[in-house]
Amino acid sequence: MRLSILSLLAFSLLAITSCKKDEEETPAPSTPAGPRLILKFRFDSTQVRLNNLGQPSAVPSGHGAYSPRFNKMSAHYVEFAPTATTQLGQGDVVYFAPETSMGGAQAIDHDLGIQVGNGEAFVDVPLSDLSPGTYQWLRVSLAYQNYDIRFYFNDVGYMGTIASFIGYNTYIGSYLVHDSTVTVNANKLQGYWAFEVQDPPLPTPVTEGQAAGTTVVNPLNATSPIPAGSCVVTGSFPVPLTITGNETEDVVVSVSLSTNKSFEWTELDGDNKFEPVNGETVVDMGIRGMIPTVQ
Repeated sequence: MRLSILSLLAFSLLAITSCKKDEEETPAPSTPAGPRLILKFRFDSTQVRLNNLGQPSAVPSGHGAYSPRFNKMSAHYVEFAPTATTQLGQGDVVYFAPETSMGGAQAIDHDLGIQVGNGEAFVDVPLSDLSPGTYQWLRVSLAYQNYDIRFYFNDVGYMGTIASFIGYNTYIGSYLVHDSTVTVNANKLQGYWAFEVQDPPLPTPVTEGQAAGTTVVNPLNATSPIPAGSCVVTGSFPVPLTITGNETEDVVVSVSLSTNKSFEWTELDGDNKFEPVNGETVVDMGIRGMIPTVQ
């Protein structure tokens, strides 16, 4: 019996050594050769604040607004459009995030979305995915945003975190707001949000709600409209992007998003301080403009 156990151990060690050798000899998958197309988010609270039609927009009377500090953002769709008359979907689509019908209607699959912070890449694909041509416009369908805001309770300022779903329809399993996880397991339409208090004045750590509207900036509304309820933000390259097909280096596009007073609420007492306990409610959480530039 003792000999058989020793023999079994020897055989096992030999098998493990053989497996390790096979694993070491198997080459790791390589990244496709050639230049890459890389898009990075940049959040700018000083960038001009626009309305749905791409025109400069002030905060309406009776509303308050705040420029949040962004933590994460995710996108659902990216399209390069040659001209102002290129219809949605007729440009060159280089990215489409996973969708699912698990919640009933077709929806963005939040659990599989890529969330990135300021200066981080949300698209990194072979440059060959973008056809040769000249592109004046970029369309990015935004899906999810997570940011910190200041709110007030008894005239004392505190910090909180907003998780905001701005895609047309999103299937959510669960998500992290700040420290707390919210489980949904259902579809949520554009404008669904959750608010977590980082300090202790509110009676519950997480509250949920639905914004009345979401600003989606599209300066091409007259020539290339987008469907109602979508969040396809459109922005113009200051200098059109030209792809020849002979590039040897990566093309990196900085997608600058205007967060200028992008968090908006009903202001009841005129002090421009978000006071949810006093009945002030979220009105709008839409990004206020987009400028794509080649780095």
